[in-house]
Parts: sequence; C-alpha cells; structure tokens
Amino acid sequence: MKNASGDIIYIGKAKVLKNRVRSYFTGSHDGKTQLLVSEIADFEYIVVGSPIEALILECNLIKKHNPRYNILLKDDKTYPYLKITNELHPRLEITRRIVKDKAKYFGPYPNATAAQEVKKLLDRLYPLRKCKNMPKQVCLYYHMHQCMAPCVYDVDQAENTRIVEEITRFLDGGHKATKETLTEKMMQAAEDMEFERAKELRDQIISIEAVMEKQKITLTDTVDRDIFGYHTDKGWMCVQVFYMRGGKLLERDTSSFPFYGEAVEDFMSFVAQYYFDKQHALPKEILLPEESESELISEWLGVKVLTPKRGKKHDLIDMAEENARIALEEKFALLAKDDARTVQAIQNLGQSMGIGTPYRIEAFDNSNIQGAEPVSAMIVFTNGKPDKKEYRKYKIKTVVGPDDYGSMREVVLRRYSRLLRENLPLPDLVVIDGGKGQIGAAMDVLENELGLYIPVCGLAKDDKHKTAMLLFGDPPEPIELKRDSHEFYLLQRIQDEVHRFAISFHRQSRSKTMLSSQLDEIPGIGEKRRKKLFQHFGSLKKMREASIEEYRQLGIGDKLARDIITHLRGEKEE
Repeated sequence: MKNASGDIIYIGKAKVLKNRVRSYFTGSHDGKTQLLVSEIADFEYIVVGSPIEALILECNLIKKHNPRYNILLKDDKTYPYLKITNELHPRLEITRRIVKDKAKYFGPYPNATAAQEVKKLLDRLYPLRKCKNMPKQVCLYYHMHQCMAPCVYDVDQAENTRIVEEITRFLDGGHKATKETLTEKMMQAAEDMEFERAKELRDQIISIEAVMEKQKITLTDTVDRDIFGYHTDKGWMCVQVFYMRGGKLLERDTSSFPFYGEAVEDFMSFVAQYYFDKQHALPKEILLPEESESELISEWLGVKVLTPKRGKKHDLIDMAEENARIALEEKFALLAKDDARTVQAIQNLGQSMGIGTPYRIEAFDNSNIQGAEPVSAMIVFTNGKPDKKEYRKYKIKTVVGPDDYGSMREVVLRRYSRLLRENLPLPDLVVIDGGKGQIGAAMDVLENELGLYIPVCGLAKDDKHKTAMLLFGDPPEPIELKRDSHEFYLLQRIQDEVHRFAISFHRQSRSKTMLSSQLDEIPGIGEKRRKKLFQHFGSLKKMREASIEEYRQLGIGDKLARDIITHLRGEKEE
C-alpha cells in the first residue's frame, strides 16, 4: 500500500488478495487502522508460487522498506547464549550472536548475569581452555585446576571431546546426573577424611542447585521450545515469547506495538520476522496459538511447530496469552497515569505562577568556555513532553567574550522576531536556565523590543548544579514548590534537557573548530588535503605520531610533512 507521495506505508500477504484488501474498506475499524486507510492512494502486488514464498517475500520487503504501519522489530535486543567453540581446543564463552560456525549454542539465558553464573559454574567443573589467544606460559586457571593448559602441554583430543559431551549433557538438562556424581564423590572424600576436597565438592553441588534449579515451571521432557502468545486491545498488540530450555522456563520476551491489519496476519508477520535474521537461535519446537499458520512456519524454519488444543503445552500458550493481556493492561494504565500526572503538573505549574496552563514551554540555555565558541540552545515541551522536532540551535553572532546576558538577549530576539515575522504560534511560558540577570535580559527583549508579554521564569541551581528554585515575576522572586511535586520534577526534566542539548551542541562546535583550526594554520593545507589527512589517519594524534614516509603515501612532500608534524607536536624549528 502506498500513499500519495508513492511511499510504501504497509506490506502484507494474502491467499485471496481481493478479500484482504476489501477488509480495509468495509466494516468498522479502530482509529489507527482508519489512519492507515486514509493515507492509501495506490496498491502494488506481486504474485508468488506458494504461501512460504509470500512469507519470505513479506519479511524481505518489510526489512528493506520499513513501512510506517507494519510491525517492525526495531529493537535489536538479544539474549545471551553459552557457546562451545568449534576449535582444536574448544572454549566455553558467552555470546549474543548466533552464527553458522559449527559451534554449539545453549540458551537463551534470562540476562548476562544468569549466563555468567552458569559459565562460572561450568568453568569450575570442566577444565576447558579459557584464553582466547594461546599464551606462552600457563595462566592462573591452570593452577586453579580450571584449564588443562593446551598452550604448554599436549591435551588428548579424546579428553576434549569427553568434556564437551559432558557440558552438552549438563546444559541439555543432565545437571541432575552431574549433581548425583558429585554427591557420591563428596561422600567418598568425607569417608577418606579429605575434608577440604569434600567441602569443595559440596560447594559445587550448592552452586548447581542455586544456578540450575531455580525454575519451578517445568515439563517432564528436556526439549528446547519457544512458546508464543498474543493479545490485542485498543489497536495495540502485545506478544509474549517464553523460552523453555531443558524443560525449564528460563525467560520471556515482551513486545508491544500498534498494529494496523488483521490480528492473526500481523502476529504471523511478527513470528516470521522474529526468526528471519537468525538473531534468535531456533529451538527444537515452537508452540503457537490455535489460529496460527503452523504448517507455513514449520516448512520455512524446518522445525516442529505445534498449535496444541489441550494439555500442558496448551496451558503454556494460555499462560503466554494471559501475560500478554496483563502487559497491555499495565501499559495502558501507566500511559494513562503518566498523562494524568503530566497534565496535572503543567496545570499546577501555571497555578503556582498565576498564569494559564503552559501547554507549550520553550526553554533556553547558553554554553561557552571562557567565551570561546559561545552557543545557545532552545528546547520545546508540548503538553509536558519533549517535542524534539521543535528544538533549535544557535551560534552566537554579536557577542564577544563570556557575556551570558548578551547571548541571552541575542537568542531571544532572534527566536521571537522570527516567530512574529512568520506568524508562528508563541509559547505559553519561556524558561531561562539562569538567575535574575538572564531573566531580566529575556524580559527586556520581549517587552521593550518586540512588544510581547510572554511569562518568563528562571531556574536557579544549587552548589551541586541541581535545580534549586523557580524564579518568577518582576522583579523575579522565588516561588515555593515542593521538591517531591510533579511540577518540580517537570522543571528538573526541562532544565536537564536544555542543558544537555546546549552542551552537546557546544562540544560539537568546539571539536570541529579545534580539528580544522590546527591544520588550517599550516601553510599548504587546504580543504581537500585536510579531508584526505583525516580520512587516512582518523585523528590529530595519529598525524602527530606518523612518519614522513606515511605522508609520502598521500602525495604530500617531505617539507610539508615536516611542517605538519612540527606544528602538531608544538615544536619550533631551529
């Protein structure tokens, strides 16, 4: 589907195209789908040979065009996996990328900490190689009996294979057998009065229980499976994915997003995209709700895909769907709560100052270092939330030296004379990051030079550079606000955001000037040569440390090369 500009706004697949397209223009739809339909100006379609071809094509096109109204897996969140490398002397490591390198992958794990706990446990139990690059002598792990030191000693490949098989069994759900073996060894060590060895074995058993047996939700088998469930409400869809590994439920992934098509179709699009880029390792089995196209996904991925109608597996899907429903309810409740708090905050702020509700707030801050590269920045909060499309940056043109009041006068004059000139809406409140002097400068420009009577307030900071008080009036006086009130928190957010925006702009301007000015001072260095130097060396530090020969490779003569190096090193020629 395309809009009037020819931009692709939605991509979908259908067995019967006529029915799918007609569904958008008949019956009642929520506001989000109505918005999509209102933008449709044209269709384009591709006929393929099978449903699986349609699925793959849909994924490819969504990834390529990023249509506005499609479900897009925009976040690249990936969970950690344990990996046994496919090397002569294998290593156990943590990774977030699944690649076809013949290594063995296990997971996902709930978070990096959980993966680290399991790896630490396995490192203590099985002495695989630890170092990524072979050292020239044994390391601490060898002395701790956690590595066989293949860097120095010959290690039998059969021993490596045995350890890899034991770790594989352990991670595939065989940790109970390992625990029983360690228990037997502990009892034997105690009988032989080797109490330190017995204590060490006991600690390993406790670690297994702590790390591997926390999970209560289990199935009798040890099959790795992903369980999907979804719920829709108010034009939003929430998908829950449960990761079950070794028969235990390890983690879940929650995704919430607006959807614009048929619920089942968009859910299937989500599942397809979920595995499309292979960021998530394929399990042995995938469980989907009853209405899903399980055969299509199974044919494409080459794994077993089930839509159970009863039993424990069906209960797991029900649990995923119930969690999706709860997650959406919580999302709507939080949004409503945040909106209510924000609205209340701007209303209370207006009442405290004796003005109307400031729906549009514009805030200013200056930034310079001893007058060098002075800049100013303006941010906009609309209905209590940042409106980043409205942010503006200003390079100070008329002020020389560290004149904060003069900079504020210039920027306020430039901003509001333009709004008047272009007949653009004025703010309900102007916030100045500063004290009485900056407020007075802004009010003088607004009232005496532009004839505007916009409320102006200032935010003063304490000795820890935190928002301390709100200044308002003529002359400006402190207004009492409770430190734990929503309106005070709103002012803190405004002050922090405008300061962040101003500082980042100043750093950007200063770094550009510093980089260009040092080279511009050298005779014989123009725009093209400066660009070529930075493309080749990447930084002034590398230019300073480079040899004459390296400059010759860029077609720069020896004399100019010496001039560059001498200038950057700050040396004087004799």
